[in-house]
This record gives sequence, structure tokens and C-alpha cells, in this order.
Amino acid sequence: MMFEKFNSIARAGAWIAALPLIVLLNGCAIGPPARDSVTSYDLGPQAVASVAGSASRVTLMVPEASAPAWLDSTGIVYRLTYLDAARPQFYAQSRWVDSPAALLTQRMRARFAAAGPVVNGRDGARADYALQVEIEDFSQIFDNPESSRVSIRLRVSLVNLGSRALIAQRTFSVSEPSGADARGAVKTFAQATDSILENVVEWARSNLKGG
Repeated sequence: MMFEKFNSIARAGAWIAALPLIVLLNGCAIGPPARDSVTSYDLGPQAVASVAGSASRVTLMVPEASAPAWLDSTGIVYRLTYLDAARPQFYAQSRWVDSPAALLTQRMRARFAAAGPVVNGRDGARADYALQVEIEDFSQIFDNPESSRVSIRLRVSLVNLGSRALIAQRTFSVSEPSGADARGAVKTFAQATDSILENVVEWARSNLKGG
């Protein structure tokens, strides 16, 4: 009888002694707290453009903008030029909701649509001219650890679809100071995108017949 009582006490003591280890193992099984989820950004609401003069009498095709392979993702690109300017890097916990080319295309179509009829080139609708855009840069640049700037560079071509002739071509660029993190970069990207598109619109209107 005493032996059975001793065994019961021993088993209870062993259980109590093992309890911290069990809790620890359960904690390991659960794992560490999850890291913050990835934050996705777009370019924000687009301001309503005020268009001076009469609307364009020509139909403009605005196909998808193209971009180099290193920009063909949802990553927000930054470069540390003071360390390695040739190495594009991406924020781990922040990204775009779509590729920069897709975001820019959407913004550009909406802006041109405020000035006249626009088609996307996929619906078979006829157009008089095509505006082709190649993104050469869409990145945040750190020239030193404390400050950064946003850099956007576009090569834009205006093509007469009837004659297949190149009417005009120009490179547009903008560089504006930004906050030294992803959130600050996104805010400046939105402002810089709207600024550069205003220049593209004015340039295109000046070259379009009947524009």
C-alpha cells in the first residue's frame, strides 16, 4: 500500500517537474509570433484633370507600357548608389498591388481619356495614333543612408497608325526627394507619376493632328 502511494507521489512529482518542459515544447510547436504582413500599395486616387481647350478629335491607342525585366514584378525597387548602384533591391514587407507598368498604364489611360477618346489596343477598336511608353526607370535612389529620391524615366513614341510612321519620340524624366522608406517612396511616386504624365499629355497634344 505504501509502495503504491509512493509511486503515485513520484508520478505526480514527475508530472509537475515536466510541466515547464511541456509548455516550452508547446510554445515551440506554435512558433514565434507571425511577422507583420506585407503591405501593398497603389498610386492612390487620381486627381481630376482640368483640360484646357476643346477635346481631341482623334482617337488615341494607349497599349500596355513596357518595362525591363527587373521592373516586371510587384516589388518596390530601391538602389543604394553609395554602395552598389548596379544592384536593384526590393522591400521585403512592402510591394505594389501590380507591376509599375500596369499602374502607370492605368493612370495614363485615365489621364488621356480626360482629353479625348482612348482605346487600349485589345478590343479591336480603331484608332488614329498610338502612344507607346517604355519605362526605363521607376525606382527609389539612396545617394546616402539618410536621404532618398524617386526616379522615373519614360521613353514615349507617338505613331500614326494609318501610315505606320513615327511622328515624334521623347524621353521624359523626373527626380523628386522622398522619405527614406517604402511608405515615403510610394507617396512621392504618386506625385512624380502625375507630374510626368502631365508633361507627356501636353507633348502628345502638341503633336497630334487635330489635338
